[in-house]
Amino acid sequence: MEALTLTTPGLLFSAISLIMLAYTNRFLAYAAVIRNLSDKYTERQEKAIIHQIKNLKLRLDLTRWMQIFGITSLLLCVLTMFLIYINQNNFAVWIFGLALLLLILSLLFLIWEIQISAKALRHHLADIEDDLK
Repeated sequence: MEALTLTTPGLLFSAISLIMLAYTNRFLAYAAVIRNLSDKYTERQEKAIIHQIKNLKLRLDLTRWMQIFGITSLLLCVLTMFLIYINQNNFAVWIFGLALLLLILSLLFLIWEIQISAKALRHHLADIEDDLK
């Protein structure tokens, strides 16, 4: 096995930064939709709005966990670089492995969230198709 160098965890910085930007954009979009639905619910208490709000709450929670795992992965990459810098290479390898596992978890939560989003959009499309008939 090759030795872990400063370059390896450093390469993940740009990837994780882009992922975090995408996660933040999702979070902000959900916040806007939730505010809109909250206003609608204040006007008229419909079951469909409650269902949408519950769906968005789950998606918001998943996004929060995606962000937490992504940020922790980035922090562990920084710790890995520090450990390499102080010649603690064996420990650095384990910390970097943990960082990769957390990044994998973050991406798995993203897949889960995307599945929920797609299902919600399919419900909206089905409603529109029913109105067109």
